[in-house]
Amino acid sequence: MTVLDTAPGAPAGAREPQVEPYDFRRPLTLVREHARHLEMAFGRLARQFGTQLTARLRAVSSLELEQIALHTYEEYVGGLPTPTAMVLCTVDPTRQTAVLQLPVAATMVWVDYLFGGDGRGDDRPGRELTEIEMTLVRELLEHALADMEYAFAGITRLGLEIRGVQYNPQFVQAAAATDAVLVATFRLRVGEREDTLTLMLPGEHMVHALQVADGVVATSPEDRRKAMVAHADLATAVAAVPVEVGVRFAPVTVQPRDVLTLAVGDVLPLTHPSTEPLDVVVDDVVLAKAAIGSHGPRLACRVVAVTEENRA
Repeated sequence: MTVLDTAPGAPAGAREPQVEPYDFRRPLTLVREHARHLEMAFGRLARQFGTQLTARLRAVSSLELEQIALHTYEEYVGGLPTPTAMVLCTVDPTRQTAVLQLPVAATMVWVDYLFGGDGRGDDRPGRELTEIEMTLVRELLEHALADMEYAFAGITRLGLEIRGVQYNPQFVQAAAATDAVLVATFRLRVGEREDTLTLMLPGEHMVHALQVADGVVATSPEDRRKAMVAHADLATAVAAVPVEVGVRFAPVTVQPRDVLTLAVGDVLPLTHPSTEPLDVVVDDVVLAKAAIGSHGPRLACRVVAVTEENRA
């Protein structure tokens, strides 16, 4: 859990700590060193992207990195405008889905420049790309995204292959709602026009690649010592956190009418065999199997098997 010092907007005398859940299995905070490497990689991509647009559109273009952050996919999609162009890409080599999001009106400016226009574009609300327009935009993006492998060469092998485009973020299921995703936000300038562009990559893959790259990224002995001390402090603190442990039978399925008519003295048959051990659970996660017994005047259970894959 993480605790915020104050509740936003509360008076100084009435402020109380606010608790937010924090999943250690899916941390949504980037290590400073990892953030620095990502900034360099996305910065290289932005420079190459801007150069490609300038050359192809024959209009001064630039792409500037504004922010890098980890979010859940649900948070990312919830913050996007509707409608917007979501260019779905397949990530090589993991075959996961990445998303390049930008306003449709921005792509219409590109199309206008490609046809020799002055970049006025088309700002009509709800406008979608025609098949011919999408072919032009796709070719332009393919040339720009071809530099992904070069930009991320120091971190991992990464390439994007465009699959298609969608216009309603709520209908795009590029990842599970709770999956961590890495979102880079850019400021796009083409001629006199400015727009915001985002690039979403699978967070788990990128974090893992950064952790692997730590083996070849030079760090000072002092940094390594501090990391070891922090890891030991965290392990000590987590080991002292109280948790509720439960022992449960196998669940039984009943009809709603049976639940509504329950009364004192009714017998609810269980499907759990008397010879089978019970589940030992923490936060609904099965950690072990246990046989029921007694310890003096109290009921007790003896652990007979441990579920190793759930202990991490």
